[in-house]
Amino acid sequence: MESNKNTKIHVSNLEKSFGKLLVLRDINIDITEGEVVVVLGPSGSGKSTFLRCLNRLEEVTGGDIIIDGQDIVNCKSEKDLNDIRSHIGMVFQHFHLFNNLNVMGNMTLAPMELKRGTKGQIEEKAMKLLDRVGLKDKSDAYPSQLSGGQKQRVAIARALAMNPDIMLFDEPTSALDPEMVGEVLSVMKKLASDGMTMVVVTHEIGFAREVADRVVFMDGGYIVEEGLPEEVLENPKNQRTVDFLSKVL
Repeated sequence: MESNKNTKIHVSNLEKSFGKLLVLRDINIDITEGEVVVVLGPSGSGKSTFLRCLNRLEEVTGGDIIIDGQDIVNCKSEKDLNDIRSHIGMVFQHFHLFNNLNVMGNMTLAPMELKRGTKGQIEEKAMKLLDRVGLKDKSDAYPSQLSGGQKQRVAIARALAMNPDIMLFDEPTSALDPEMVGEVLSVMKKLASDGMTMVVVTHEIGFAREVADRVVFMDGGYIVEEGLPEEVLENPKNQRTVDFLSKVL
């Protein structure tokens, strides 16, 4: 099934259940190249599960996910799946850095294993990315020597080292102290302004208002409402969205 060329992510009738618990129900969304989509919703609404289905970190129970015209649900082999996945960067709430490796080791591990260049080329690119997130001086530091905000910026740079077309962010600031949130959001804003296709699960309403092209509100495993940030955040149509925003704004 071919989507039109600028659709990066096509999701239709997506369902996900854990045993008898249905966590995602009939999710339909198209995300175009360069679009920044922010997903909001209460805990347990299915936001993170939806994100994890997009790169098959969760097995899909039903429906289709097409990434750049390639079916990620019915991949013929693990190799095909990994090829598609290699173009999707993922940043987690709790950084997922390797504590036994320094920053440079974290940055270069995957590109070296996948032979994305010579050691020198990969390390040079890693330094450029660290410079981009303001951490060029931390290449020899270990995760235990970094603040939470620095760890998350390394995690973003590490994801970028694989040259992704799409970046997925799963609550990237929710484990951070409030004063560190800004430094991570500023890196994400820069990425968005550079044209990266991004899907961001977050509670940061200010980021959604400022950076998102579209806001999606989820509850109970459904997409309840979606639209431009000013529509969804300033003038929500669904009572469930109104109730949620009244608690977080």
